Formats: sequence, C-alpha cells, structure tokens
Amino acid sequence: MTGILHTFVDVMRDTLRDVMPIVLTVFGFQLLVLRRPMPNLRRVIIGFVYVTIGMALFLLGLEQALFPLGRLMALQLTDPSFLHVNFDAASELLGWQDYKWVYVFGAAIGFSTTIAEPALLAVAKKAHQVSGGAIGIRGLRVAVALGVAIAIALGCFRIITGTELQYYIIAGYVVVIIQTVFAPRLIIALAYDSGGVTTSTVTVPLVTALGLGLAATVPGRSPIIDGFGLIAFASLLPMMTVMGYAQLAEWRVRRERSRRASDVLQWYAQNMPNSPGAKTSSNEGTEDSS
Repeated sequence: MTGILHTFVDVMRDTLRDVMPIVLTVFGFQLLVLRRPMPNLRRVIIGFVYVTIGMALFLLGLEQALFPLGRLMALQLTDPSFLHVNFDAASELLGWQDYKWVYVFGAAIGFSTTIAEPALLAVAKKAHQVSGGAIGIRGLRVAVALGVAIAIALGCFRIITGTELQYYIIAGYVVVIIQTVFAPRLIIALAYDSGGVTTSTVTVPLVTALGLGLAATVPGRSPIIDGFGLIAFASLLPMMTVMGYAQLAEWRVRRERSRRASDVLQWYAQNMPNSPGAKTSSNEGTEDSS
C-alpha cells in the first residue's frame, strides 16, 4: 500500500508539471492578451484540479493494469503450450494461421477500447449536434470501432508474418484517397478526424502493450522493429469504415427515394383519369364490351 502511495505521489508531481503549461497558456492569454478577468474562476480552478487528479489516477492505472494486461494476454495467446506445439520447434511449425486467437483478441480489444474511448464519444456528440442529427452518435462510434477492430487484427497479422509496414499503409491511404472522391462531403473531414481520436487515452496503452508483447513472443520477431505500428493501423482503418458507413447510408437513401418515386409514378398511372395507364385501362374496357 505504501509503495502505491509513493508511486501516486510521483505520478501526481509529473502530471502537475505536464499540466502547468496549459494553465500558464490559458491564464496568460486571458490576463495579458485579452486583459480580462477569468470568467467562472472558481469553476475553472476546480476543473483543473479534477483533471490533474484524474490524469494522475489514469496514468497510475496504466502502469499497474493496462500495460501488464496487454503484455500478459500476448504472452498467453502465443505460448507454445496454448498452441499445442513443442517450444523448440515453434519457429518451424507455426504459421500465421495458428495464431487465430490473437487476431480475435486483437479485434475484440480494438472494438471494446474504441467504444470506451472518451475522445471519440465527445467528437460523436459534437458531430450529432452540428449536423442537426444527421450523424448518429452510436452509428459513428460503431463504424470507428469496427475500423479499429479490423486494424488491430490486421496489425497482429503483420507482426506475426513479419511483412513490411509501409506497404500496408501506402495501400490503405490509396483506398482512403479514392473513397474521399466519392464519399459525401459532410463526412470527409469527420472521417479524417475519427482516425485521430481513436488513438487516445484508452486505446493506445493496450494496443501498444499488445504489439510489443506479441513481437517479443513470436519467434523471429523484434519488439523494436515489429512491435510498433499498430497505432498507425488504428488511425488509418477508421477513415475507411466511417466513409464507407456514410457511402452505404447515402446509397440506401437514394435507393429508398427511387423506390418511393417509382411507387408514386405507378399510383399516378393507375389512378389519374388523364394518365396513359388510365386511358389504356379505359380502352381495354371498351374493347371488351364491344
């Protein structure tokens, strides 16, 4: 218990040092540039205290739980005894398909951490407000989370196979550029921002720990060369899924409008007396009577 308290004090001191430039910037501009007193000073001070304590507790939780958890899961999922192979012959016997549970875990942890990401929730709420409800909060979060899930699974595949990172990234951005040409303008900037907000406080620690642990346990992989890069995947794939989500929604709207227009035209042709359909029906009735 005493060790945790000492660690918390050290983390709190480091957090205060990191937050101080923000405080000096905000108060400096308010007092020296704008030359006005800080509005709601008491609330602002209390908010900074809450932020500082929360950041310190979060950083302590990262060191005590999230980082060890990511490394532990990578160790367990790649353990030769779990994969049912001999440790000495693991490098020769194991192929990328033998690590299927790593891909499943990577996708699951990517999805769940993104759904819990506070930065993404804040962006989704603001996008819902400024779009007048056109952009749904849940739909955007799920689209981003699916992108991160696919990204982490693909990143794990890259680490296990040892392929070059740049080929994935270049191909991914080519797809993003093509999607940008055809995606609705309403969603493009938001899709690009969604790639950034996913790599925030919750996602980065677990994903980084998973990548480093995976590279350290897979035979023939180096943590410093192969362990990093999952964050790049997590920033790239959500752009694709968000724009794809918008394109799919736009296509469904167009199809629904086309179906309704077709129904209206059909009703008009059958029920209006001067319509060609009505005349045809009248003529047919006359011919039958004759």
